[in-house]
Amino acid sequence: MYNGTLLGALAGLSLATATSAFAATWDLSSEYPVSSLQGKTADYFAKAVAEKTGGEVEITVHHGAALGYKSVDHFDAVGDGALQAASSAFVFWTGINPIFQLSSLPFLAPTSKDVHDLYELAKPDYEKVLEENDQMLLLVTPWPSSGLWGKKPFTSTADLEDVKVRTYDVASTETVKNAGGFPIQISWADVPAQLSTNAIDAVLTSANGGVGAQLWEMQSDFTNVNYASSLQAIHLNRDAWDDLSENEQAAVKEAATEAENYGWGLLADATANDFATMRENGMTVTEEIPAEFSQALSVAAQPFIDKWLEETGERAQSIMTAYKDR
Repeated sequence: MYNGTLLGALAGLSLATATSAFAATWDLSSEYPVSSLQGKTADYFAKAVAEKTGGEVEITVHHGAALGYKSVDHFDAVGDGALQAASSAFVFWTGINPIFQLSSLPFLAPTSKDVHDLYELAKPDYEKVLEENDQMLLLVTPWPSSGLWGKKPFTSTADLEDVKVRTYDVASTETVKNAGGFPIQISWADVPAQLSTNAIDAVLTSANGGVGAQLWEMQSDFTNVNYASSLQAIHLNRDAWDDLSENEQAAVKEAATEAENYGWGLLADATANDFATMRENGMTVTEEIPAEFSQALSVAAQPFIDKWLEETGERAQSIMTAYKDR
């Protein structure tokens, strides 16, 4: 009787151990703060996956580059399996493949509908690049349009002269340079340190990104130049995906769809809420810029757009044609 009881207990323990051994645990890296739209979307996704898989797939989200990875590092880290998943800004992947530049082309998609239409047209290309690098695209969500954080409002090209502006990709670097500023291209995670040492004077980023980092502690003004509403993806290592059962894969896809819808839904009220938060913290917000300045910025951006279209080739031309013909 004793031996039977012992064997039964051991069998139960073995079954429990086997079950827990097959539970998937993923680390998801993001360099943005938990309070940002992308941070909220990543947390929503992780919670939805846990609920829909009954805890068989658990995701730990590491915000603020806590694991030491930035968006530019995520592509290789997820592809190589050093990370199971990551939330990454496309603007830092333009050197990997030029198609990722599309969503951050200056002044191309002024409304949230424009941004979403452009995403849907380019989605197959995004998926293809990731698939070719042992990854899969789970979901994509937008950032609110970028503006200029600084110690003064920016309402003309004269205001940009000799100002050291943080930029985030080649397009923004070229645009700021052509508009008379002094661009310095750095990753988001490095912005606070660069501001605190006066290595940069101003920051090109969304209102939401700056609010998440409480940039009002070092900046006094935000100018809404409506530069570009770039995209961010949550992507997954292919082996991590293949290790899931069919039911788990279906649950993760369902969670990803819900999280993507949630992230796009956040965009609607984000800008107004962020402006209110900035003003509550003593900032001056310039919501619209003069038409002359807007035109000057568009002119400054056009050489890069033309070059990108030429170098990216037929696929870029086909997307842009479809976008214009909507």
